[in-house]
Amino acid sequence: MRSLVRNSILPLTLVIVGASAVIGDAATHAARSSGRSGFGKSGEPGQSLRGQDQDLPVTAAAHDGNAYTPRRTEENARIGAVFEKDDQGAHFCTASVVQSPGRNMLITAAHCAFDADSGQPLNDLVFAPGYRNGDEPTGLWKVSKVVVDDRWAKSQDEDLDFAFLVLDQKDGKDIQDVLGGNTLGVNRGFDNKVKITGYPASRDTPVSCQNHTTKFSDTQLRIQCTGLEDGTSGSPWLADYDPKSHTGTVIGVLGGHEGGGDQDDVSYAAYFDDDIAKLYRRAQDED
Repeated sequence: MRSLVRNSILPLTLVIVGASAVIGDAATHAARSSGRSGFGKSGEPGQSLRGQDQDLPVTAAAHDGNAYTPRRTEENARIGAVFEKDDQGAHFCTASVVQSPGRNMLITAAHCAFDADSGQPLNDLVFAPGYRNGDEPTGLWKVSKVVVDDRWAKSQDEDLDFAFLVLDQKDGKDIQDVLGGNTLGVNRGFDNKVKITGYPASRDTPVSCQNHTTKFSDTQLRIQCTGLEDGTSGSPWLADYDPKSHTGTVIGVLGGHEGGGDQDDVSYAAYFDDDIAKLYRRAQDED
């Protein structure tokens, strides 16, 4: 059984020994005629679905478990849509900025960043933080490296469905210098109040939902939240956001069991234990 002892938030100076990762696979996209199809709650790269947004209320707060369209905030600005190559096709996953010494790292689901069929990382990903209706406040950021656990690469172990993405600089700056980043929370237990923000493939604006997480298994978190449909894979489960320090703690990413779930109102995340701590350190070493 993996350790469930609660740890404090990982600071940037944390030293973690070991790693079991490869630059590589994620079971998100099986082969299709022009690329890959969706897996779990990832969408399918391809024709843009702009203009098909659902009619969700815009609100600063919502009843627990109900999706809404979030306002533009500093907290939401570091969460973005993931595209292939450029923003001309459909966005199909979600990622967010996580603090790192290199100041250039995202966290997402492994199945968003690795093609299990080819056994290779997706080498054409771009990230659009704060994306709304075609507007990209800080532009597109190119992913230069994908880091997943080697056990995910071999078997798509749902308990290891998380990945770190290293970004190239843009205009001489790292993304964390521009947007800040959230910290990584390890061994935080199964009962946490979190806010999830992601990009459904059917929308050109994000959705948010907040609720308490519950235990699905010793290695999986579960949450009841509406509106988390295809495209929201990789969305951060953010706890303890502090508007004074402009920082929250990512305790999970949408994925894991069934690729995040086969229902829009129930979602999952692999529990963040020592495995993600090792992968986090490996991602820094690979940077």
